[in-house]
Amino acid sequence: MSITLPVCIRPLMISLGTDKKVLYPQVYNLRNKEFEKMINQAIVQQTQWMIDKQAGNMPTSVVEMLGSYEIKNNQREVLSLTLSNYTYHYHAAHGMTYIKSLTFDLQKGKQCELKDLFKQGSNYIERLSSLVQQQINERDVPLLDTFTTIKPNQDFYIADKTIVIYFQLYEITPYVYGFPMFPISVYSIQDIINEDGPLGRMAENN
Repeated sequence: MSITLPVCIRPLMISLGTDKKVLYPQVYNLRNKEFEKMINQAIVQQTQWMIDKQAGNMPTSVVEMLGSYEIKNNQREVLSLTLSNYTYHYHAAHGMTYIKSLTFDLQKGKQCELKDLFKQGSNYIERLSSLVQQQINERDVPLLDTFTTIKPNQDFYIADKTIVIYFQLYEITPYVYGFPMFPISVYSIQDIINEDGPLGRMAENN
C-alpha cells in the first residue's frame, strides 16, 4: 500500500451570541477540489441541521449551545468524524446533546453510508445487530425497551480497525446512561465487509 497523508483540517466557528458557539471542521488542500467542496458542504449541512433541531420549534429560549467535533479516523484515505451539539433551554430539566457522524472514502471520492461498507447482499444489519445485542448482554446495558435491530442507516463512525455503532440519547437507553456506543472489530465481520471500501482498507495489516 502506498503511504497516504492525512487530510488537512482546520476548525471554524459559528458564534450565535454569548454561550452559543459551534465549532466544526473544514478540510483543505485536497487534490480533488470538487470532493473537498462536497465534504465541507456535508459538514456545514449536518452542523446546521443540529443547530436547527436544537433551536427550532421550541417554546423556550436557548440559554447555552456548545458545538464541537472529533476526528475519529484520518488515515488510509478514510476520513470519519463526529459532530456534537449540546443545548440547554431556559428552565429545562437538563441539556440535550446530539452526535452525528460523517465518513468519507477519499479513494473513491464519496460519502459513505453504512451499507457502502459491506458486500452487496450481505446480511450486515443482522450481523451488526447480533454483535450489538451481545455487547448489551455482556455490559448489562439498561434498555428502555427490548432491542431488536439496528436501522439500515444506523449512526456509525470508523476508528482505526473498528466500526463504532452508536445510538442517540433516549433512542434505546435512559438519558442518564449517555450515548450507547458499540465498537466492533473489522476482523469479526471480515467475511462481509466490502474489501474495496473503507473497512477493507482498515483491515489490511500493512
